[in-house]
Amino acid sequence: MGRTSNVFARIEPGVKEQAEMVLSQLGIPMSNAVDMFLRQVVIHRGIPFELKLAAERPLFAGDLSKEELNREIAKGLADIENGNVYSEEQVSEEMKRLYNL
Repeated sequence: MGRTSNVFARIEPGVKEQAEMVLSQLGIPMSNAVDMFLRQVVIHRGIPFELKLAAERPLFAGDLSKEELNREIAKGLADIENGNVYSEEQVSEEMKRLYNL
């Protein structure tokens, strides 16, 4: 390897630890993984994986007209009446799964 440059990045400790565990199992040092990522950025001329916004953004009451707000409330009430509800425990477990908490 020729000359090198340093890259400094701030990473959440939990994410760093999880990445280190995976990379360790692959036998790849963190610096090599970062180098591979940056090489892919160059090859792809952008981020080497798809970046996109969620299909739907959360609704905010202040963004809705009175009619739209009433429609959303009616949908929520209909869900409750039809039993389409989740317990606090189910929501908590899903949040932990989604955000690796």
